[in-house]
Amino acid sequence: MVLLRGGRVIDPGTGLDAVADVLVRDGKVAAVGPDLSHPDAPVVDVTGLVVGPGFVDLHSHVHGVAGHRLQAFDGVTTALDLESGLTPVERGYAEAAAQGRPLNYGFSASWGAARAAVLAGVEPDADFYSGLRVLDDPRWQRSSTPRELDTWLALLEREIGAGALGIGVLLGYAPRTDPAEFLAMAALSARANSPMYTHVRQLVEANPATPIDGSAELVRAAAETGAAMHHCHVNSTSLRHVDRVLGMLAKSREDGVRVSVECYPYGAGSTGVGAFFLEPELLPASGIGPTDIVMVGTGERVADEARLRHLRATDPGALCLVSFLDEANPADEALLTRSLAFPDAIVASDAMPLEWPDGSHDSREWPLPPHGRTHPRTAGTFAKSLRRMVRETGTWTWPEAFRRCAYLPARVLDQVAPAATAKGHLGVGADADLVVLDPTTVSDTATYQDPTRPSVGVHHLLVAGTFVIRDRELRQDAYPGRPLRGEPA
Repeated sequence: MVLLRGGRVIDPGTGLDAVADVLVRDGKVAAVGPDLSHPDAPVVDVTGLVVGPGFVDLHSHVHGVAGHRLQAFDGVTTALDLESGLTPVERGYAEAAAQGRPLNYGFSASWGAARAAVLAGVEPDADFYSGLRVLDDPRWQRSSTPRELDTWLALLEREIGAGALGIGVLLGYAPRTDPAEFLAMAALSARANSPMYTHVRQLVEANPATPIDGSAELVRAAAETGAAMHHCHVNSTSLRHVDRVLGMLAKSREDGVRVSVECYPYGAGSTGVGAFFLEPELLPASGIGPTDIVMVGTGERVADEARLRHLRATDPGALCLVSFLDEANPADEALLTRSLAFPDAIVASDAMPLEWPDGSHDSREWPLPPHGRTHPRTAGTFAKSLRRMVRETGTWTWPEAFRRCAYLPARVLDQVAPAATAKGHLGVGADADLVVLDPTTVSDTATYQDPTRPSVGVHHLLVAGTFVIRDRELRQDAYPGRPLRGEPA
């Protein structure tokens, strides 16, 4: 039990924005209002700070303690891997519970793993790195026979029944597949009342030979089937064509199509170097070349096309950074800002795993061991969004920031996970997943050169009523994260 006293309390669920107290009891919000008291509740003075629901990250590939801790300092209380997902989800949930997690966690069912199992005989093991290693395998990238399609759709349906939070679709990694397969999967999604979270296939501007424009395909599937569709990282799949894509998404919403959209405030992405869209001959259409690719583990900047082909052939799962937009260029920076400013756009990090020179991918040490490598979005997405959109440009108010970082992402999950209705707001009975931050100093500090530097400005962070961060210090013994699971309709 704890009483947070005197902060500026922002509840995007009710529209509350006022100085008030928040009483937390038994992992829930017990009361919100002025001059609260309880004889058993220790008081934490949060005068001058903002108190709101912890951020819900729909797109985090962090499956370990170190990454969760970095995300905690970014204000995140729930980190979900929904774009890629894990299969089998039961194993993913069991392993996370056994290891302990500082933040709440959850997974979608992996479309890629299901297809690889049926089309390539690759046994799914709920491991993110296993998925990276088969990125360039042509066996799972092809279209399915009718029997194969039925088989992997049935596998995904079983995963939804086992608690998956929907279907994660890495369509951009197998973009030549028959669009009819995507429609069939959308029909399954609609029947199961379970969303799809899609990394769309290439846009027509990037690849005129694509079977269908990626963003248009997502809208069409939602319109024809009634499925709830989530467009992952519209900034990195749309690039300099983002205005066209956002206009199409806006029109689809006006027509009643169920489409949500997310973005992050960086001009570089991160993926396995064997990704389809990093084929050397496809790079010019995105306005980049091999030298725009840097290997995460070694820091090597790819010198030329021959070196890129060698890396893709020898270690396709090796993580790399890909600079698509120049954040120092005002025109490119404006594209990122317009993505974040798009009405109801959700902030999502696409947080990546950490790597150390000894080959390890996780650590319980704090501060983190030196020389860790990842994308800076793992540590800084939310704080950077707040810095840019609230503190520097005034594009968002603080209530709007909490709506985009906490409330809206939680609402994406309401239909598939009833427990999500207790997240993203501060109503009585809501989960006590709370962030307390300094509105004048909150900022990212991670850079591409030093990507594991925690964000600053988060004074307290509670998960299920337990402090993970208190007085700006990590509680190293805190592992209160709980699973968020789908509940079949």
